[in-house]
Amino acid sequence: MPIGRQPTSSRIWPSGGAHLWPPGGTSADHTHPPGHVVYAAQGVLSVHTEGSTSIVPANRVAWIPAGCPHHHRAHGHTDMRIVFLPPSLARLAPARPAVFLAGALAREVLLALTGPRDRGRAANARLHRVLLDELREAGEQPLQLPEPRDDRLRAVARTLYEQPADNTPLAELGRRTAASARTLSRLFRGELGMTFYQWRTQLRVYHALVLLAEGHDTTHVAHACGWSNPSSFIEAFAAVVGTTPGRYRADTR
Repeated sequence: MPIGRQPTSSRIWPSGGAHLWPPGGTSADHTHPPGHVVYAAQGVLSVHTEGSTSIVPANRVAWIPAGCPHHHRAHGHTDMRIVFLPPSLARLAPARPAVFLAGALAREVLLALTGPRDRGRAANARLHRVLLDELREAGEQPLQLPEPRDDRLRAVARTLYEQPADNTPLAELGRRTAASARTLSRLFRGELGMTFYQWRTQLRVYHALVLLAEGHDTTHVAHACGWSNPSSFIEAFAAVVGTTPGRYRADTR
Protein backbone atom coordinates (compact mmCIF):
# COMPACT_ATOMS: atom_id res chain seq x y z
CA MET A 1 0.00 0.00 0.00
CA PRO A 2 1.32 3.48 -0.78
CA ILE A 3 2.22 5.81 2.03
CA GLY A 4 3.24 9.44 2.10
CA ARG A 5 2.85 10.84 -1.41
CA GLN A 6 0.51 8.53 -3.28
CA PRO A 7 0.36 7.82 -7.03
CA THR A 8 -1.36 10.56 -9.01
CA SER A 9 -2.78 7.92 -11.37
CA SER A 10 -2.96 4.12 -11.47
CA ARG A 11 -4.13 1.35 -13.78
CA ILE A 12 -4.33 -2.09 -12.17
CA TRP A 13 -5.25 -5.49 -13.56
CA PRO A 14 -4.37 -9.10 -12.61
CA SER A 15 -1.29 -9.30 -14.85
CA GLY A 16 0.27 -6.01 -13.73
CA GLY A 17 -0.25 -2.29 -13.58
CA ALA A 18 1.02 1.24 -14.06
CA HIS A 19 1.44 3.96 -11.42
CA LEU A 20 2.39 7.60 -11.93
CA TRP A 21 4.27 8.62 -8.80
CA PRO A 22 5.13 12.18 -7.75
CA PRO A 23 8.70 12.92 -6.63
CA GLY A 24 9.27 11.26 -3.27
CA GLY A 25 6.30 8.92 -3.60
CA THR A 26 6.89 5.83 -1.46
CA SER A 27 5.10 2.53 -0.95
CA ALA A 28 4.88 0.69 2.35
CA ASP A 29 6.78 -2.55 2.79
CA HIS A 30 4.74 -5.27 1.10
CA THR A 31 4.82 -8.57 -0.80
CA HIS A 32 3.08 -10.03 -3.85
CA PRO A 33 2.10 -13.69 -4.29
CA PRO A 34 3.47 -13.78 -7.87
CA GLY A 35 6.99 -12.81 -8.85
CA HIS A 36 7.11 -9.60 -10.86
CA VAL A 37 9.29 -7.16 -12.73
CA VAL A 38 9.35 -3.41 -12.09
CA TYR A 39 10.30 -0.85 -14.71
CA ALA A 40 10.51 2.96 -14.67
CA ALA A 41 9.39 4.21 -18.07
CA GLN A 42 10.16 7.71 -16.76
CA GLY A 43 12.06 8.86 -13.70
CA VAL A 44 14.03 6.64 -11.33
CA LEU A 45 12.88 4.02 -8.84
CA SER A 46 14.74 2.67 -5.86
CA VAL A 47 13.57 -0.80 -4.83
CA HIS A 48 14.41 -1.63 -1.23
CA THR A 49 14.67 -5.25 -0.12
CA GLU A 50 16.26 -6.77 2.95
CA GLY A 51 19.95 -5.92 2.89
CA SER A 52 20.18 -3.76 -0.23
CA THR A 53 18.74 -1.02 -2.39
CA SER A 54 18.44 -1.53 -6.15
CA ILE A 55 18.43 1.51 -8.40
CA VAL A 56 16.13 1.18 -11.41
CA PRO A 57 16.61 3.88 -14.06
CA ALA A 58 15.05 3.58 -17.52
CA ASN A 59 17.65 1.11 -18.82
CA ARG A 60 17.20 -1.41 -16.01
CA VAL A 61 14.44 -3.77 -14.87
CA ALA A 62 14.12 -5.06 -11.30
CA TRP A 63 12.98 -8.61 -10.60
CA ILE A 64 11.27 -9.32 -7.26
CA PRO A 65 10.49 -12.97 -6.44
CA ALA A 66 7.13 -14.09 -5.06
CA GLY A 67 6.69 -13.31 -1.38
CA CYS A 68 9.80 -11.09 -1.13
CA PRO A 69 9.20 -8.10 1.19
CA HIS A 70 10.06 -4.82 -0.50
CA HIS A 71 9.13 -1.21 -0.91
CA HIS A 72 9.97 1.37 -3.53
CA ARG A 73 10.50 5.10 -3.82
CA ALA A 74 10.10 7.42 -6.79
CA HIS A 75 12.77 9.99 -7.63
CA GLY A 76 11.41 12.66 -9.91
CA HIS A 77 8.05 12.20 -11.63
CA THR A 78 8.08 8.45 -12.19
CA ASP A 79 6.03 6.25 -14.49
CA MET A 80 6.30 2.84 -12.81
CA ARG A 81 5.23 -0.30 -14.67
CA ILE A 82 4.69 -3.70 -13.00
CA VAL A 83 4.33 -7.05 -14.77
CA PHE A 84 3.46 -10.20 -12.83
CA LEU A 85 4.89 -13.41 -14.30
CA PRO A 86 3.02 -16.73 -14.21
CA PRO A 87 4.67 -19.38 -11.97
CA SER A 88 5.80 -21.41 -15.00
CA LEU A 89 8.01 -18.50 -16.11
CA ALA A 90 8.83 -17.07 -12.69
CA ARG A 91 10.58 -20.29 -11.71
CA LEU A 92 13.09 -19.62 -14.52
CA ALA A 93 14.06 -16.28 -12.95
CA PRO A 94 16.45 -15.92 -9.97
CA ALA A 95 15.17 -16.95 -6.55
CA ARG A 96 16.44 -13.61 -5.16
CA PRO A 97 15.91 -9.97 -6.14
CA ALA A 98 17.90 -9.00 -9.21
CA VAL A 99 18.38 -6.16 -11.68
CA PHE A 100 18.66 -6.75 -15.43
CA LEU A 101 19.71 -4.56 -18.32
CA ALA A 102 16.61 -3.51 -20.27
CA GLY A 103 17.24 -3.55 -24.00
CA ALA A 104 15.01 -1.82 -26.54
CA LEU A 105 12.83 -4.90 -27.15
CA ALA A 106 12.36 -5.60 -23.44
CA ARG A 107 11.29 -2.00 -22.86
CA GLU A 108 8.77 -2.14 -25.71
CA VAL A 109 7.33 -5.41 -24.39
CA LEU A 110 6.98 -3.93 -20.90
CA LEU A 111 5.17 -0.91 -22.28
CA ALA A 112 2.90 -3.14 -24.38
CA LEU A 113 2.03 -5.35 -21.40
CA THR A 114 1.19 -2.34 -19.24
CA GLY A 115 -0.49 -0.18 -21.88
CA PRO A 116 -4.21 0.56 -22.23
CA ARG A 117 -4.82 -1.99 -24.98
CA ASP A 118 -6.12 -5.43 -23.92
CA ARG A 119 -4.26 -7.93 -26.09
CA GLY A 120 -5.85 -11.01 -24.59
CA ARG A 121 -4.44 -13.89 -22.57
CA ALA A 122 -2.68 -15.69 -25.43
CA ALA A 123 -0.91 -12.55 -26.68
CA ASN A 124 0.12 -11.61 -23.15
CA ALA A 125 1.55 -15.10 -22.61
CA ARG A 126 3.70 -14.72 -25.72
CA LEU A 127 4.91 -11.30 -24.60
CA HIS A 128 5.74 -12.68 -21.14
CA ARG A 129 7.97 -15.31 -22.74
CA VAL A 130 9.68 -12.72 -24.93
CA LEU A 131 10.28 -10.49 -21.91
CA LEU A 132 11.85 -13.25 -19.85
CA ASP A 133 14.01 -14.38 -22.78
CA GLU A 134 15.23 -10.81 -23.32
CA LEU A 135 16.12 -10.32 -19.65
CA ARG A 136 17.92 -13.64 -19.38
CA GLU A 137 19.83 -12.91 -22.59
CA ALA A 138 20.85 -9.45 -21.34
CA GLY A 139 21.99 -10.85 -18.00
CA GLU A 140 22.10 -9.21 -14.62
CA GLN A 141 23.41 -5.65 -14.59
CA PRO A 142 22.89 -4.58 -11.00
CA LEU A 143 22.83 -1.03 -9.76
CA GLN A 144 22.72 -2.12 -6.16
CA LEU A 145 23.83 -0.42 -2.99
CA PRO A 146 24.34 -3.04 -0.27
CA GLU A 147 23.29 -1.97 3.21
CA PRO A 148 25.98 -2.40 5.89
CA ARG A 149 25.23 -4.23 9.12
CA ASP A 150 28.28 -3.36 11.21
CA ASP A 151 27.69 -0.25 13.35
CA ARG A 152 30.97 1.32 12.23
CA LEU A 153 30.12 0.87 8.56
CA ARG A 154 26.62 2.16 9.18
CA ALA A 155 28.07 5.34 10.69
CA VAL A 156 30.31 5.88 7.65
CA ALA A 157 27.40 5.16 5.31
CA ARG A 158 25.16 7.60 7.15
CA THR A 159 27.72 10.38 6.69
CA LEU A 160 27.97 9.76 2.96
CA TYR A 161 24.22 9.31 2.46
CA GLU A 162 23.74 12.78 3.91
CA GLN A 163 26.74 14.31 2.08
CA PRO A 164 27.64 12.29 -1.03
CA ALA A 165 30.19 14.92 -2.08
CA ASP A 166 32.17 14.38 1.13
CA ASN A 167 35.77 13.50 0.15
CA THR A 168 36.99 12.75 3.67
CA PRO A 169 39.64 9.98 3.51
CA LEU A 170 38.72 6.59 4.93
CA ALA A 171 41.29 6.97 7.70
CA GLU A 172 39.58 10.13 8.97
CA LEU A 173 36.14 8.52 8.72
CA GLY A 174 37.59 5.65 10.73
CA ARG A 175 38.80 7.95 13.47
CA ARG A 176 35.26 9.30 13.84
CA THR A 177 33.94 5.76 14.33
CA ALA A 178 36.82 4.38 16.44
CA ALA A 179 37.99 2.06 13.67
CA SER A 180 41.17 2.02 11.62
CA ALA A 181 41.15 2.41 7.85
CA ARG A 182 42.38 -1.16 7.60
CA THR A 183 39.46 -2.43 9.69
CA LEU A 184 36.93 -0.48 7.66
CA SER A 185 38.47 -1.68 4.39
CA ARG A 186 38.20 -5.28 5.59
CA LEU A 187 34.57 -4.73 6.62
CA PHE A 188 33.65 -3.16 3.29
CA ARG A 189 35.08 -6.14 1.41
CA GLY A 190 33.70 -8.73 3.81
CA GLU A 191 30.18 -7.35 4.29
CA LEU A 192 29.51 -5.50 1.05
CA GLY A 193 31.76 -7.31 -1.41
CA MET A 194 33.48 -4.16 -2.66
CA THR A 195 36.08 -1.61 -1.65
CA PHE A 196 35.15 1.60 0.12
CA TYR A 197 35.86 3.59 -3.04
CA GLN A 198 33.71 1.27 -5.18
CA TRP A 199 30.86 1.56 -2.69
CA ARG A 200 31.18 5.34 -2.52
CA THR A 201 31.11 5.55 -6.32
CA GLN A 202 27.93 3.44 -6.39
CA LEU A 203 26.39 5.74 -3.78
CA ARG A 204 27.34 8.83 -5.76
CA VAL A 205 25.95 7.43 -9.00
CA TYR A 206 22.73 6.61 -7.13
CA HIS A 207 22.45 10.24 -6.02
CA ALA A 208 23.36 11.40 -9.53
CA LEU A 209 20.47 9.39 -11.00
CA VAL A 210 18.12 11.02 -8.52
CA LEU A 211 19.34 14.55 -9.28
CA LEU A 212 19.19 13.97 -13.04
CA ALA A 213 15.61 12.70 -12.65
CA GLU A 214 14.82 15.94 -10.83
CA GLY A 215 16.04 17.94 -13.83
CA HIS A 216 19.47 19.16 -12.69
CA ASP A 217 22.17 19.63 -15.33
CA THR A 218 25.34 17.54 -15.59
CA THR A 219 27.69 20.17 -14.13
CA HIS A 220 25.52 20.69 -11.05
CA VAL A 221 25.14 16.95 -10.51
CA ALA A 222 28.87 16.32 -10.89
CA HIS A 223 29.79 18.80 -8.15
CA ALA A 224 26.87 17.84 -5.89
CA CYS A 225 27.99 14.21 -5.96
CA GLY A 226 31.68 14.78 -5.30
CA TRP A 227 33.36 14.87 -8.71
CA SER A 228 35.83 17.70 -9.26
CA ASN A 229 34.82 18.18 -12.91
CA PRO A 230 32.03 17.05 -15.26
CA SER A 231 34.38 14.92 -17.40
CA SER A 232 35.31 12.69 -14.46
CA PHE A 233 31.66 12.39 -13.53
CA ILE A 234 30.58 11.46 -17.08
CA GLU A 235 33.25 8.76 -17.24
CA ALA A 236 32.31 7.24 -13.87
CA PHE A 237 28.56 7.48 -14.59
CA ALA A 238 28.88 5.78 -17.98
CA ALA A 239 31.00 2.98 -16.49
CA VAL A 240 28.25 2.15 -13.97
CA VAL A 241 25.04 2.96 -15.84
CA GLY A 242 26.13 2.16 -19.39
CA THR A 243 25.27 5.52 -20.91
CA THR A 244 26.25 9.16 -20.43
CA PRO A 245 24.28 11.48 -18.14
CA GLY A 246 23.12 13.52 -21.13
CA ARG A 247 21.81 10.50 -23.03
CA TYR A 248 20.26 9.16 -19.86
CA ARG A 249 18.33 12.40 -19.28
CA ALA A 250 17.13 12.41 -22.90
CA ASP A 251 15.96 8.77 -22.66
CA THR A 252 13.96 9.33 -19.47
CA ARG A 253 12.06 12.47 -20.48
